[in-house]
Amino acid sequence: MSEILITRSPTRRALLVGGASVLALGACSGNIIGPNDPSAIFVLAPDLHDLPKLEKVSWQLAIARPTTSQSLNTQRIALTRGVNMDYFANAEWTDTAPQLLQSLLLEAFEKSHAIPAVATDLEGVHAEYILETELRDFEARYDASDAPPSCVIGVTVKLVKTLGRDVVAMQEIRKETTAKANTVQDVVAAFDVSMSAILADIVEWTVSTGRSPSGSSASL
Repeated sequence: MSEILITRSPTRRALLVGGASVLALGACSGNIIGPNDPSAIFVLAPDLHDLPKLEKVSWQLAIARPTTSQSLNTQRIALTRGVNMDYFANAEWTDTAPQLLQSLLLEAFEKSHAIPAVATDLEGVHAEYILETELRDFEARYDASDAPPSCVIGVTVKLVKTLGRDVVAMQEIRKETTAKANTVQDVVAAFDVSMSAILADIVEWTVSTGRSPSGSSASL
């Protein structure tokens, strides 16, 4: 069994709970590997300072809670080897993957200043459009047992008219970043890079599509 050692660097955004210091990779059994010891809680913190500069629009946007598979609807940090999925033992995100994506999308749109009002679909904003997303990939992929994994995030986005619920356009966005080293800290840092790119693409696509809806679908 491979092991990943947490180095408790003050520069890493990990909230360490309890005394756990070693996180083990699972043996591809589909289950969480290791005892139920206190977990290290990691913050997904993509860089939102380099969002695209976009011309402002007049319409408002509601962001629906993302959908995903049962295996990704968790706070556990997922990993795959081949077709098998596991999770890093004793390591968690601060929230479930869909909730993280929705919160980060809201933050990204607010920081872009391109849309006058953005809120979740449960907050009662009078939005002309709803952004629906499906989180298809959100895992560290190991192609070799000892090599650092690639952190993959794949999202399908749909821009939907609030009135009539017509789908204006759909887009598939996928980003992959190789971790610098085979440590949980480096894996989390790679997730940050992939998520930064995902958020920038979603913001740009949504604003552009809402300004000039074409009904087309594409892939980035």
